[in-house]
Amino acid sequence: MSDFTNPIVARLAAAKVVPVVALERAEDAVPMCEALQAGGLEVAEITFRTKAAPEAIRLACEAFPDFLIGAGTVTRIEELEQAQAVGAQFAVAPGVNPIILDRAQAIGLDFFPGVCTPSDIELALQHDASFLKFFPAEAAGGLTMLGALYGPYAHRVEGFMPTGGITRDNLQDYLAHPAVACVGGTWIVSKALLAEQNWGEIERLAREAVGLAG
Repeated sequence: MSDFTNPIVARLAAAKVVPVVALERAEDAVPMCEALQAGGLEVAEITFRTKAAPEAIRLACEAFPDFLIGAGTVTRIEELEQAQAVGAQFAVAPGVNPIILDRAQAIGLDFFPGVCTPSDIELALQHDASFLKFFPAEAAGGLTMLGALYGPYAHRVEGFMPTGGITRDNLQDYLAHPAVACVGGTWIVSKALLAEQNWGEIERLAREAVGLAG
């Protein structure tokens, strides 16, 4: 899995590891990106689980134009449109909502829905989404489940981004799977590290993840 026609997917696959972040303070976006960059990562998924998300995305995109910044946990049309308005280059959801998929296509924002069943995959494919988030990865059966899902759809699915339970201990196993383009995880920029503003540890964890991902 090395040739991706979608440039956003190609960049995600090149990064291999995507920090998934819930920022309570928008102003933390810039030092967070500085720490990630110092650790060798120039990608982040900033989730709409907090009210700070839109402003955090805007600040990150303005300060780091070369970063790949996505919006996560996008479950409403207004969040999708807001994400695009503040500069997000892609959006991700935990599930498959055909209304949001269709709207994302209409406004030209790359959108990667979350799947964990064959029916999820078929619904996503029906709406022309072929790069998919596998969520919640570990809770849904991990690599065993992903392999079973991939078999019937390998000729139609461009790749998966497993998220949910991915850690430094299992990311190499996931990345070695032919279905996986990249992984998403919260361990690099955890809520605890953000609360402490421990940018040095975030940098260290990013560098460690890059090394493990190879």
